[in-house]
Amino acid sequence: MIPDKVEIREVALRDGLQIEQPIPLRAKLELLTAVAATGVREVEVTSFVSPTKVPALADAAALAAELWRYPDLEFSALVASPGGAARAVAAGLTSIEYVVCASDSFSSANVGRPTADAAAAIGDIAGIAHDAGGSIEVIIATAWDCPFDGPTPARRVTDIAESAVAVGIDRLAIADTIGTATPRRVTDLLAAVRPIVGATPLGAHFHNTRGAGLACAYAAVQAGITRLDASAGGLGGCPFAPGATGNIATEDLVYLLGDCGIDTGIDLEAAIAAAGVASSVVGHGLPSALLAAGDRKRN
Repeated sequence: MIPDKVEIREVALRDGLQIEQPIPLRAKLELLTAVAATGVREVEVTSFVSPTKVPALADAAALAAELWRYPDLEFSALVASPGGAARAVAAGLTSIEYVVCASDSFSSANVGRPTADAAAAIGDIAGIAHDAGGSIEVIIATAWDCPFDGPTPARRVTDIAESAVAVGIDRLAIADTIGTATPRRVTDLLAAVRPIVGATPLGAHFHNTRGAGLACAYAAVQAGITRLDASAGGLGGCPFAPGATGNIATEDLVYLLGDCGIDTGIDLEAAIAAAGVASSVVGHGLPSALLAAGDRKRN
């Protein structure tokens, strides 16, 4: 049954900006203010990783210190290690996201260790989050394909899911990191993962690199997913996916779901305005369809 409500987490501040040239803190706050005006409830705001690896997010602690200005938003931060989780918690961000790449080659390129080693840290990171009264979401990257290893066997995804659920994670998501998934493959993988996660909330993250991101998101919703990530203007992309056009755009997803009678709680015009701010702060155009064409006229 198709849900009547879907929660969208805005990821422009983290996933969107991570491959951009660094922008000033004031510009990030300008974007965050525009995002807050859309009515979105959850924002992936930064990551606590090595600033040499992701210089665009080197100001994570400074940004975290400004988040009190947005009391209506729930913020999360991505980490790549227990040390990163400890820094996030110390900065006041206790909703932790931890990415485990299902592909060994991508995991080694991204975090410098194979999948098994990355998965082995889930328990430690969960402990840090829970000890701080927070939560942990494991995001399984390259869930469908890897730019180095090719198609990802479903078993690699389900193995990670089993390990994560066994240590008491709070949420799980599967991610099409390089934008190669198609609706049938989305449905198939969700069918394999669902029996493993049980009551643990399950979400999905799609990129629009090959033009199928929105179709995949809708296929996920048809399969019962009620949590999706999206980015203002479609900002973002993967450094290992040549020609990547970024995440699915928040405003495009809101338009699609809203026209299908699915509530997101996000104001479409405000989301289009936020996409314009995203384009302005990074200084270049973005792939959003709604930013270019606007909403259709209604009688």
